[in-house]
Amino acid sequence: MPLRRPTVPGSEPRVLDVELAEAALMKHYARLVRLAYVTLPRDLGRHRRVLTAHGVVQRALPHRRPAVPGLRRAREAQQTAPAEYTALRTRVLRAAMAQESRSVRLSRARSILPAVWGLRVFPQPGGAEEMALDRALARADWPVRAAVALLVLDEESAEGAGGVLRAVGVAEPEGAVLAARRLVEEGRPSSPEARPAAEEPPDPGTGVPVSALLAPEFDPCLLHARPTDLLRRRHRMRSAATAVLLAGCAAVTALALPDGTTDRVGSGRHGPASAAGAEAVRRTPPDAWADTARVDFTAWPARGARTDDRDLLERALRAWSDPDRRVRRSAEPGAASSGTGRPPRLLFAGDVDDRAVVLLHDDLTTVRYSEPLSGDGSPELVSALTEGADVTTAAAIVVSRSADAVRLLLAPWIAEAGTRDLLAPDTDVRALDSSGSGVTGPVPVPSAGGDCRPWPVVQLRSSPRIVEDHAFLLTDLGGLSPAHLTYMPPPEPGVRPRPPREATGPDALEGWARAACRLDGLRGKGVRAVNHWVFAQQELPERAGRATWVCARADTWRGRGRVEYLFLGPGSGAARSAGVRANTAECSRFGQDVVAGIDWRAPSGASYLLAAGSRSLTRVEAASPVRAAADGRFLAVRAPNGADAQVSGRLSGGAEVDGPR
Repeated sequence: MPLRRPTVPGSEPRVLDVELAEAALMKHYARLVRLAYVTLPRDLGRHRRVLTAHGVVQRALPHRRPAVPGLRRAREAQQTAPAEYTALRTRVLRAAMAQESRSVRLSRARSILPAVWGLRVFPQPGGAEEMALDRALARADWPVRAAVALLVLDEESAEGAGGVLRAVGVAEPEGAVLAARRLVEEGRPSSPEARPAAEEPPDPGTGVPVSALLAPEFDPCLLHARPTDLLRRRHRMRSAATAVLLAGCAAVTALALPDGTTDRVGSGRHGPASAAGAEAVRRTPPDAWADTARVDFTAWPARGARTDDRDLLERALRAWSDPDRRVRRSAEPGAASSGTGRPPRLLFAGDVDDRAVVLLHDDLTTVRYSEPLSGDGSPELVSALTEGADVTTAAAIVVSRSADAVRLLLAPWIAEAGTRDLLAPDTDVRALDSSGSGVTGPVPVPSAGGDCRPWPVVQLRSSPRIVEDHAFLLTDLGGLSPAHLTYMPPPEPGVRPRPPREATGPDALEGWARAACRLDGLRGKGVRAVNHWVFAQQELPERAGRATWVCARADTWRGRGRVEYLFLGPGSGAARSAGVRANTAECSRFGQDVVAGIDWRAPSGASYLLAAGSRSLTRVEAASPVRAAADGRFLAVRAPNGADAQVSGRLSGGAEVDGPR
């Protein structure tokens, strides 16, 4: 059952009875800690998020004494006043909001976190619904997470939640509450009639009940505890004692040496490392990929010449588990900056391009650790969210990157690999060599910005032990995992739409050749796959030929979608953008009704407003500055040059579909 909140008007009182506040904190401690845990950033990891949640709640107690002597005695028989809970909740949310700043987080880490030595603590693991809800909250901004917690955990009204956020310091709480209400409403179970028609069942992360927020997965007071690495901890304690002795000896020696010179003690580039952490790393048997229904990173065996180099693995594990180490690190959107506490799976360990490289996977995140083989360069760690990968999106990982090329580590189920220019659909695939460990030769990467010619892509073919005659395209967009390119042909009358198919056929390659340069705007966005959907083909005025309307949908690993509507006129010229929308379900299985418009100049010089919609539309309309309407899926009217009109469409039931603005 939902936790019932006290009915609280207003915000923190000006004078707070510290004894009553302590009573309120003890009474509502579990609720406040859960509130903090839900709103804290996910890149802390579950262990640190639990400790931080308890820390911010325990430090929410004010130091001010009662303003009126004897006030505590006069009220000790009464129930804890709502005002004290309100004040504590405001202080907790402010402290949780401050954790969004990494610099503030690091500077306050020692004073905020309770001391827990020798243990890692975490809530009870949840199921698919809890994991999907946690992903949705991780994608949301802090004010939205806080609003969801207030609406669900404290059962606040929209107005009440907005007031609390305003008291915390959120500048525009209304937008956060609106986004939170959408998440809450989308999380409620819907009737089968309300579910969008689709050939496949909904994604596991779609329509998750927000009531899952009340599950033990989000209860930081109901914890599991596991020891940290015992051998590593023992080794570190011995190393610390040895370091103290060496420091003392060095100090005494410095006094005895002439001319103020000292001996160098322990000047190696890497300190001593224990192999204990490396022993805990999971390893998949070499042939598991050919006999499993789960073909993803969990099926990758450990490959490379240094899979038994325990010191290297230990350094990689320390860099991954401790975000405060002096390692250059970067996290792609949605990825945690440190480990989750689960033993990771080893995918690769070896030398590539003058660096020692280790690839790890912890079921949610893939990590690449690298360090120079010689010289004084810094170690680097890159983490990327890869949860839910499949036979295509788990087919390759960037194991090495330079300014103009990458090397890929191919999945064990890849039988053939080649490269091609996406802008030249008629050219043949060029073979791509790879080592026995699966590391490819250099693969050129598309130039960033400006001229995108050429646009190299990798064409891979799966082993027949996985699937027959399955070739697909991947392209580098600056991430750890290349993006999968797919294609959907124009709709056929009387034929039910099919899911996206591989972009290796002639029509797909020709379509992508005209739209490839639009991929440049997706770099660094954590893109998982991009689908090229031809949703309409329109006969142009003045018998100027046929135009193609495309929705290019980029899905990220976080689940968010970005779409760009493209207009491909007659000929072979590059596609024109007809509008962009972010964080939308449009052009997916759950957003199949779309419309877009663009201004177009005919060969005669006349200007037109063109619009087209998907096949379920029965009417297309245009608003100011061009007012027009047409039955059916298409609209073509004379318009001033460069007219930027808003277009919309209607379905047979009367529902309206808005085009991009």
